[in-house]
Amino acid sequence: MKAAPFKYVLAQSLEHCLELLGEHGEDARLLAGGQSLMPSLALRLSAPALLIDINRVQEISEPPQSTTDVVRLSALTRHADLITSPLVKASLPLLHRAAPWIAHPGIRNRGTIGGSLALGDPASELPACAVAADATFILQSKSRGSRRVPARTFYQGMFRNACAADEMIVAVEFARMDALQTGFKEVARRKGDYAMVGLAGQAKRSGQRLTNVGLSFFAVGDYPVLAEPICQAIEAADSASQAIAMALDVYERDMQASADLWCSSQAKKYIGRSVLEDVIHDLYQ
Repeated sequence: MKAAPFKYVLAQSLEHCLELLGEHGEDARLLAGGQSLMPSLALRLSAPALLIDINRVQEISEPPQSTTDVVRLSALTRHADLITSPLVKASLPLLHRAAPWIAHPGIRNRGTIGGSLALGDPASELPACAVAADATFILQSKSRGSRRVPARTFYQGMFRNACAADEMIVAVEFARMDALQTGFKEVARRKGDYAMVGLAGQAKRSGQRLTNVGLSFFAVGDYPVLAEPICQAIEAADSASQAIAMALDVYERDMQASADLWCSSQAKKYIGRSVLEDVIHDLYQ
């Protein structure tokens, strides 16, 4: 199939982009890496009247930046940058571990963190990382200016989020993870395929206790959410073995997984047990 007719505009600045979004609202779509949008256009799953190309917007193209407590990633940060950036490797190890699991090199070279977070694909790695790490999304519009939205409240359903039609994600901020333990595990049919089940996690370790635990499954539901009961069980444990046992008890009781074209709900829940155990082991390393 071919895309439905649309107008194309190459945005020259953030102000220009926000003006176009304010004028066209839901009739417009932003083009960053285009790794999800272009197939959607070709299949006519999306038919915007206006396509706004943001690849030359310098304000959202800055390299990763760090303060004492926070690392800020601009919306046009490419997935590949999460692998090659020394700052990300040192201060955001969860993203550094997750990025190689994103599809294939060609997609990682074009796809952007802003696009991935805004789309919120249920099987996507980065939204789950953002939820697990309690990241903050910076949204901006012409009429309302800038606002900050926690990742844990941003996603509201399958491909639905808190971003208004005239807003866009301009950056995402993560608390530095230098002193934290991280864990990431994904199971897919083949390397680069959509995840069957995945889990992103981080925690602060003190001896045999873990605190500030954040865990977010992906590819098991409509959108990534914080697995709070499991996090609480792990924080109450006094050792790795106890944490695994208590977490698996909660998992068996509470975990609900949605079937998809590749995997039944029963298979997802079965796989999720080993994924959870592996990530807890990582948090205790």
